[in-house]
This record gives sequence, C-alpha cells and structure tokens, in this order.
Amino acid sequence: MADTNTEVLIIGAGMAGLTAARALAESGVSVLVLEAQDRIGGRIHTQHIGNEAIELGAEFIHGRAPELWALIEEAGLETYERGGAQICFDDSGLNACSAELFDLFDPLEKLENFTGPDLTFAEYLDREAIPAEDRPSTISYVEGFNAADHRQISAASLGAQQKAEESIEGDSSYRLRDGYDQLPAYLAKRIAEYKSTIRLATPVRELRWQPNHVEAITDTGTFTAQRAIITLPLGVLQSGSVTITPQPANIFEAASRLRMGNAFRFTLLFREPFWKHLAHPPAIADLSFLFSFTEMPPVWWTPHPEPSNTITGWVGGPRSAKLANLSPDDLAIQACTSLAKIFSLEPAQIQSQLLSIHTHNWRDDPYSLGAYSYVASGGLDAPLQMSEPVANTLFFAGEHTDTTGHWGTVHAAMRSGLRAAAQILSIT
Repeated sequence: MADTNTEVLIIGAGMAGLTAARALAESGVSVLVLEAQDRIGGRIHTQHIGNEAIELGAEFIHGRAPELWALIEEAGLETYERGGAQICFDDSGLNACSAELFDLFDPLEKLENFTGPDLTFAEYLDREAIPAEDRPSTISYVEGFNAADHRQISAASLGAQQKAEESIEGDSSYRLRDGYDQLPAYLAKRIAEYKSTIRLATPVRELRWQPNHVEAITDTGTFTAQRAIITLPLGVLQSGSVTITPQPANIFEAASRLRMGNAFRFTLLFREPFWKHLAHPPAIADLSFLFSFTEMPPVWWTPHPEPSNTITGWVGGPRSAKLANLSPDDLAIQACTSLAKIFSLEPAQIQSQLLSIHTHNWRDDPYSLGAYSYVASGGLDAPLQMSEPVANTLFFAGEHTDTTGHWGTVHAAMRSGLRAAAQILSIT
C-alpha cells in the first residue's frame, strides 16, 4: 500500500505533531500523521477513573504561554490555578516550609546573568563556592525539575530557562480540570475537519528521503510526501530505532549535545484524602506540595484546590531509577512506607486506604525512552541547530527543538510544531 497524494508527512501525534498538522491543514496543505502507538498525545497520557483525571505524563500548565492558553480557550476547556500549603518533612517532622527552603533558588537566580564558557551545574556550584551543606537541596531541585543529571546539565541553559519562565509568569501553575488529554483530542478533531488523517498503530521503521521527496516505511506499507516533520522524542531519535536515510549529520550532531532526562512519577488513589483528617499539626487540609528531600520520593503533590483522593510522588534525574526499577507491588510498598513515615502513621494504615497505583515508565517506553529533554553543557545552540530545515524537505520538531528556553514543556512542543509548519508554508 502507498499513499502518494500527501504533501506533508508528520511523524508522531504528540502535541508538536498535532499542532503542526492543524496549522498546515487549516492552510490547505494535505497532511498525514503517522503515530506508532494506539493513542494520540505522546507524553500526554491521562487515565480517567470515576471523577479523577490521573495524569501519567504531563500534568501542569506552567505559566501563561500564549500558544497554549489560546488553544485552551478556543477549545473551551476548564482550568484552575494550583495553590495551597507547601509542607516540608525533615528530622523535626512535618512543618510549613520556611523561607530557607527557597534559598535553594539563589544559585539558579544568579544564573540569569551567566557569562563565560559553559559549565555543568556541578561545575557551576564549585565556581560559585556554594557551601556543601546547601548543595543537596539545590541539586535535588535542579535534577527533579529538569529530569537531569546535575553533572551534565548546562549552567547556561538553566539561566536561559530562568529568563524564559519569568517571561510567562512561570511561578504560577494550572491544571486542566478534566485532563490534559482534552488538548490532543481537540486538535485531532480539528485536523479531521480539514480531511487530513491520523493513522494510529503505524510505527515508522525508516525514512528515506531526497530533496522534495520522503518515503516513510512502515509495517503496513510505504507512505510518500514532498516533505516530513519529524517529532520523534529526543530519546527515540538518538536511539536510531527509526532509520533516516541519508542521515542529516547536522541534526544528529546537535542531538548529541542534548540529553533525554529521566523522571518517575506515580499517583496513589485512596478511599479518601486521609492527610486532610490528621490530628496533629501542621494543618494540611489544603496540602499542595510536600517536600521530603531525605525520603524517596522527595516530592509529593495533590491537585488542590480541586477535590481529589489522589497524591502524586515524583523523583527526577539519576535517582529516579530507584523507583523506576521497582515492580508495581514493591513501588506501592515503598510509597506507603514513605508516606507513613512522613505522616507518623503505620504503613498498614496507609495501605488499608489505598485503592490503586497509577504510573507509566517513560524511560522504558520504546516510543519515548525518557521523560523530557535537557541541554548538556556546551549545547545551548543545539535546539536552534535542530530547528533548521534539511534541504527544505525534513523538518524537526518536539520540545527538544524549542528555541525559547522552555524545554520539557507542552508549550515548547506546540511552539516547535508551529515553527515547523510556518517553515513549510514559507516555501510552498
């Protein structure tokens, strides 16, 4: 089977691919989206259980990125701003987080004015002579937020990221009340209205190309087009599981200066939100974030102020392997043991309330091979290099190709898709 009537092939139906497809289809370009999995959304993956929308991948809307909010408003989706108490657990027990917690951001804020040759964050801490006792929490934050190894992540990129977040009020965060999966579903609906097609369960094995001609080889046939937008996650692109012939050296050199980060998250669904009914202080009926840097996982959160019986655990960076390697049963035991220690309860008390545990191992998923990207030391220009068209035939998109400093976010993926679509429209 062959499809020879498509102008543009899009590899991947995540937010980058769907955003590009919608922009092209609305402009009258015929588009075929090839998605390896049996669902759309990529690293947006929502499970609906009763009234709970449990996110296995992307969860938060970070700040007020205009592209993302315009789509949310167009689709008429309900959001809410997250808020509530931030609680810390240490040797003294549970306490409202003190102002000292936020001192861990000081080295990051200084990075906004970073100058000189790039360094890893570890090297930057040495250069700035950050005291040893202040490093663990700062490193935990950098690795957790960026899914990164602090011995590899670029200090210059962290500075660029800080500036990027400030430009969109990145300190605020929001959720989609009924699940993030509403966004890709809305885009797919709009794409279908323009008679373009999304083919699920169609993994591409090889892309063969020459100027103005691309062939996508799949198990069910070969699809052809004049151009292709490749939105493979960075980990998949780097793995070589999809062969590109001939390989565009400039793209793969840039990709080698980026890293696919690892993070592990899981959500526990309980009979009731037991943490709201504890007798001892502090009052945590409005629990938002819980930081327990000496425990595993080190970060927990609830969907507050939205009513929910769930709490989510998170660990990013190299330490995430400790949880990613556990069986589901062992993960549940670890999670309940950790929460029991934090809340001064017995593990059996937590386990008796637990209904189910929900997670997805993005590290081992062959269609992601990691959580999201970060820039390695010396790689600050790599996303820009990856965003450049190859012979006006191949175009690369995805959060790792974002040129505005918002790597690892949904709005970065959207921006890259819009950029790739605009590049094609400028030459057609």
